[in-house]
Amino acid sequence: MSNAVIKIKFFASLREHVGQGEAETSDTDAKTVIEAWNKATNNMAMPENTLMAVNMDYVEASHPIKAGDEVAFFPPVTGG
Repeated sequence: MSNAVIKIKFFASLREHVGQGEAETSDTDAKTVIEAWNKATNNMAMPENTLMAVNMDYVEASHPIKAGDEVAFFPPVTGG
């Protein structure tokens, strides 16, 4: 059932870190942002200060997700 899918995207250096730019999981396998990370990365440790968003809104790792959501992970923003 295609509408039970959660899309997961990795940006910038996180793409290289996890070895992929995109992944998908089902809403039965991941109920929170951190569960989506764990499912897509085979439980790889998340780098410190990783930014997370659900449907383009920044959220915390414990934020709930549902079918049709897009979860995105970004490396921390640095600047000077």
